[in-house]
Amino acid sequence: MSSFHSVQWLDKGVVRMLDQRKLPHETIYNEYTTAEQVAEAIHDMVIRGAPAIGAAAAYGLCLVGAHTRHDSATGLQIELNEAAETLRQARPTAVNLFWAIDRMMNRLNDPALDSIEALQAAALAEAKAIAAEDVAINKQIGRNAMPLVPDGATIIHHCNTGSLATVDYGTALGIIRMAHEEGKNVFALVDETRPRLQGGRLTAYELQQYGVPFQVIVDGASGHFMRVKGVDLCVVGADRVAANGDTANKIGTYNLAVVAHENGVPFYVAAPTTTIDLATPTGDEIEIEERPALEVTTVGTWQITPDDTPVGNPAFDVTPAKYITAIISEKGVAYPPFEKSLAALMANE
Repeated sequence: MSSFHSVQWLDKGVVRMLDQRKLPHETIYNEYTTAEQVAEAIHDMVIRGAPAIGAAAAYGLCLVGAHTRHDSATGLQIELNEAAETLRQARPTAVNLFWAIDRMMNRLNDPALDSIEALQAAALAEAKAIAAEDVAINKQIGRNAMPLVPDGATIIHHCNTGSLATVDYGTALGIIRMAHEEGKNVFALVDETRPRLQGGRLTAYELQQYGVPFQVIVDGASGHFMRVKGVDLCVVGADRVAANGDTANKIGTYNLAVVAHENGVPFYVAAPTTTIDLATPTGDEIEIEERPALEVTTVGTWQITPDDTPVGNPAFDVTPAKYITAIISEKGVAYPPFEKSLAALMANE
């Protein structure tokens, strides 16, 4: 198996998603027919990863048009705007979700789309374009990263940023995949990524399919491997990059960046430009999603804490820009000072 499609549009007016909660033990595809169902799937992490949830939201809006009961374009546009607000509430941190919805609604609020059929066609064309662009962007990120990955490199990766977190191919994990495909003989150390174990469940699953040599390690072991075993670089994804380079990513990324800095290991963020948010000055302004306590107090169905244990469960943390060596996008590689390099990158149309 060489690739995964986390989200797909079926011609019968259905969005199909690979249920990532069931991996690696079961491969189950769920089908959705309403935007509300798609929003719930995003919130419940049936689908996760910033690029993937952006594409899922775009297809969720297509469902509104496909199953509308309105008989006028005006009525459908009202319904689309209501669905857009529902989808925006699904998860607050990943900027790709809002970017994809804004892009869709900018297209669908066009007064020239004056029939149900025109809105349906425009929605599907725009959503399919978002999905196709994501695959091309991921591969270009990988190509831009290749000069930074030495032959025989040992690479630490956090969370899951592969095909399962995107439409296909992947961002940070796509870099590891491309290095392997180019014969660089890379070796991946995969943070298990508590509490939902996206590294141990999903990244390990993908790397097995691709034939990339790897080991899963507990999140707290990265410093040990850097100091004792030797690590050439860390590469992670991003859910939002602020204008100054501060980066929100899966909880535990900040810890990994600090340990990498202490051990002199380059720390790279792989992010499409849709994840770079110049309207957010610093990481202090990024809203951090708080997830349910159950994710921490249980592993699977087994409760590991005493009853009524207080829990803090932020889904993300913010890595200060001072710990980031470079940010790799499809438009190029940005280096400090990020205030200048990211602005220049985003101006490079």
